Amino acid sequence: MEPSTRHSLVLRLRNLDDDVAWAEFVQLYEPLVFRLAKSKGLQDADAQDLCQELFRAVAAAIERWDPAKGKFRAWLFRITRNLVVNFLVRQGRQPRGSGRTSVLELLEAQPAGDAGAEAEFAAEFKRRAFHWAAEQAKPEFADSTWQAFWLTGVENRPVAEVAAELGLTEGAIYVARCRVLARLRKCVQGLTEDSGLDDQERVESGV
Repeated sequence: MEPSTRHSLVLRLRNLDDDVAWAEFVQLYEPLVFRLAKSKGLQDADAQDLCQELFRAVAAAIERWDPAKGKFRAWLFRITRNLVVNFLVRQGRQPRGSGRTSVLELLEAQPAGDAGAEAEFAAEFKRRAFHWAAEQAKPEFADSTWQAFWLTGVENRPVAEVAAELGLTEGAIYVARCRVLARLRKCVQGLTEDSGLDDQERVESGV
């Protein structure tokens, strides 16, 4: 299924009864939030709880997101980062502050001095967007076509070696790879305007 554009998806999230939109949102962003929480020292159970807290915060605040003021991912990162900080404060792992943080405070608080974490969040989004696109696209191709792409484009194995293994010509490998890349690019561009797959970039596993 062709994924919604990020802007369209966010608009759909404003309808809390749109189960499809929310499922897509959770599928894409939960791994990012979980990874960020873990990088800040949270245990698995706490990271899972933080994910659920984030989704509740987004549901309560989605009307406040204004695309004219910045990208949705940056807005989401700010909420996530401040939820993590708030959790650590409550656990006494940082100097104690005001305790519980309201949704409005989460939106207004700035993640000062955490540019590295934001860059990591953005990079992880690109990795997740690629794997999400791969999950969507793989069923559309014959196994040999997908293997031709994956083995040469992701695992970076030599074209000649893969061609011999799959019983295909080298030309067929290149054609297969181009077809899959074109479909992945379309999926990713449908998802977000700033995470497209570039023909000049090597598609590596997890990148």
